[in-house]
Amino acid sequence: MSLPPEKASELKQIIHNHLLKMDIHGKIREVLAETVRDDQSSARRSLSEADFLRALQRRGIIDDMMKELHFTQVGQLLGCNFRAIYIITNIDPSRRCLYLQVLGGKAFLEHLQEPEPLPGQVCSTFTLYVHFRNQRFRSKPVPCACEPDLKEGFLLEIHRDESSKMADATTMLSMCDPVHFVLIKTNTSSETMLVSSYFLDWRTVLSSPSGKTCFAVELMGVGSESRVPAGVLTVSLELYPPLPETLSTDIISTQQSLERQRTAEKERLFLVYAKQWWREFLEIRASHQTKLVKIFAQDENGINRPVCSYVRVLRAGRLLESPRQAARFVSLLAHERAPVVGGGGKQEQWCTLMAFLCRGKGDCEDHATLLCSLLLGFGLEAYVCVGTKAKGVPHAWVLTCGTDGSITFWESLTAHRYLHRPIDPDAPPLAPQPKPTYPYRTVGCVFNHQTFLANCQPSDAVELCVFDFQNQSRWKAMSEEALKSVCAPGSTTSLPPLPPLCAPSLDPAAASNQLELEMRYLVSEHRKDLDLATVWDDHLSYLLSSALSAYELERCTGVSCGNEEFQDAVRRAVPDGHTFKGFPIHFLHRNARRAFATCLRSPFCEEIVCCRGDHVRLAVRVRVFVYPENACAVWLMFACKYRSVL
Repeated sequence: MSLPPEKASELKQIIHNHLLKMDIHGKIREVLAETVRDDQSSARRSLSEADFLRALQRRGIIDDMMKELHFTQVGQLLGCNFRAIYIITNIDPSRRCLYLQVLGGKAFLEHLQEPEPLPGQVCSTFTLYVHFRNQRFRSKPVPCACEPDLKEGFLLEIHRDESSKMADATTMLSMCDPVHFVLIKTNTSSETMLVSSYFLDWRTVLSSPSGKTCFAVELMGVGSESRVPAGVLTVSLELYPPLPETLSTDIISTQQSLERQRTAEKERLFLVYAKQWWREFLEIRASHQTKLVKIFAQDENGINRPVCSYVRVLRAGRLLESPRQAARFVSLLAHERAPVVGGGGKQEQWCTLMAFLCRGKGDCEDHATLLCSLLLGFGLEAYVCVGTKAKGVPHAWVLTCGTDGSITFWESLTAHRYLHRPIDPDAPPLAPQPKPTYPYRTVGCVFNHQTFLANCQPSDAVELCVFDFQNQSRWKAMSEEALKSVCAPGSTTSLPPLPPLCAPSLDPAAASNQLELEMRYLVSEHRKDLDLATVWDDHLSYLLSSALSAYELERCTGVSCGNEEFQDAVRRAVPDGHTFKGFPIHFLHRNARRAFATCLRSPFCEEIVCCRGDHVRLAVRVRVFVYPENACAVWLMFACKYRSVL
């Protein structure tokens, strides 16, 4: 990697200053004298550079030096992933790692005419996300171009089990976990788009004599463009420490071929079973032909997979504290149908979990499978339901069964919960019947990671359904063994690995302050255009915080609290003879201009922002609540107080 002369000298100066500050030369002289004494007393061979480096590492000199350096500043100068360099410097030589470098992109022909961005200009960007064996990384965003400057390094631990010895070539050959690349494009309005999802088999590096290999990866598009190349990445792989003995390319290709054959055979046998099961289901009733019984679904790469493989038991660690908080998190990921070129209705596309999380938005099926996975992780008996809403629109939601037999529906797009009480069609006409509060009309099937059940009741109307899954006359089940053969973790090499959730990197206070300042500026400018002065009431703005906090708590828990204190504080802050007006609104993004334009479409908000009168004081408060994956609940409240004039 080459640096401009001014950057190189600046980098050298930063490192030199830190080394002087630590008195690194004195420490090195001290360790050198001690090492020479030990070497002479033990009558060993002459002292080598490796012996001296080991002595420095033993004394913790290298660790102290790396901790003292200002990584952000140095990393910016280097223009690469400095975290990877730091890990390599402090790597445990008893652990096997894979250093993956992306050396640039080319042939992104969609951006062939993209103009070179001017300094400081906001432009569309590419971000590369990487997942490997429960580790996730992301590149820095780079401007979209035909040859994007995607240059990053990622250090991937091959063996993460602390008790295990270093992975040898044979052990690594049996590891079929791929490196998952997800390329995301973010436009100038902060809208994200999935460009490509690619699974890289890294084991070719096992045959390289130097332990290093470099090659081009052709990324394909997604959905209807899954057979169209999106672009090419140049990728370098390096094993550290290198293998003492490498494997032949024939051994690696044979292993890969055997894995493909095993996977193909399992998938073939499952398809044969599924066809037989479907024939039996149709023989029960002729009307079953029209029921929404979804056995297979296409992912973003156009590959058909059993729907049960989209659900896994997912534990969020310390990132989510309860099932309801998990539902709130899933609802904050935006809802967007898969894009389709031209007309023809809805495009069929269920996303792998990694692609869904990196993109930050998806269709109802993506939300439902993620919520079901999280609820299973919290120990609930959860299933994804496939059916319809009003006007026969296909939809997916989540169902949980209580130990007392209660059935609860969870709407993954809103985090709303509904208790299901079936209507008894045989009850007398005047007998009271429960009134459904949920928006669902029909249900064709339910499934989770190890169960698939088709609704074979006379009616598929949700309000009439009895969700007794043990009753085979109501629900026809698939063989759990057959499902396990293609859906259990590790059962086939075509099964995408399950990524962990990432902790948020956003600072909620800083994000709230920034967005609030931008909102104040936009309001002031808007009022200036109307020849209105703007006077802010900071105290009133602060009081709005408790209301916004209560709104988010209610969305999380379903319990309303804190409203009395807010009302009392506002009464004290608004003098007699004055009028108070407030307008709260909720967003899933942090784009100030988009949010302000949306607010002005409401007559209530416009009335506050454009308020005219005597002694008008304005207030605005923003609260950004941050969840895993940097999913944000943004609450915004405009308020004003003015003297009432009759």
